[in-house]
Amino acid sequence: MGMKTKIALGAVVGIVVIGAVSANAGDSDTGSADKGASASADRQPGGAKDAGAGAGADAGEGKEKAEKKASQAEQFKAFVEENGTAQEKEAVSHVTKVQGADEQNDILDTADVYTDFTGGIMGEGTGPAKLIASAFADWKQSENGLVTVYDADGELLGNGQF
Repeated sequence: MGMKTKIALGAVVGIVVIGAVSANAGDSDTGSADKGASASADRQPGGAKDAGAGAGADAGEGKEKAEKKASQAEQFKAFVEENGTAQEKEAVSHVTKVQGADEQNDILDTADVYTDFTGGIMGEGTGPAKLIASAFADWKQSENGLVTVYDADGELLGNGQF
């Protein structure tokens, strides 16, 4: 083996070692085996997470689980039912689906709200779409968010910032 080949091989091995060390540097809390074990315990009935929960489980935990299981549309409707105006409540009653409201990074957040209105931008849903976008902005806040409201056929009704 020539001298240049040994140097090149040494550089490749060094880069691989540095890459492996840097990949594991951010994983100081737990290893990936711990994450997999706890995730599988959450999914299995009677797993490690459920072992501590007895017959006297806290009612607040049940409510939190129910809220997490509720769809984004149901969560949005519940918020407006509690905090919205009469016009917002009427408009939000037409919401059928909400996407993108659960994950936000405050850089470019987008959410889509689908309704049962028909007729697109020239139809009956353009006025309520502004109310829906306004109610959505009250529900979720972002530095740079855009909510888009669609009709039953997937045509644009309106949008707004949140």
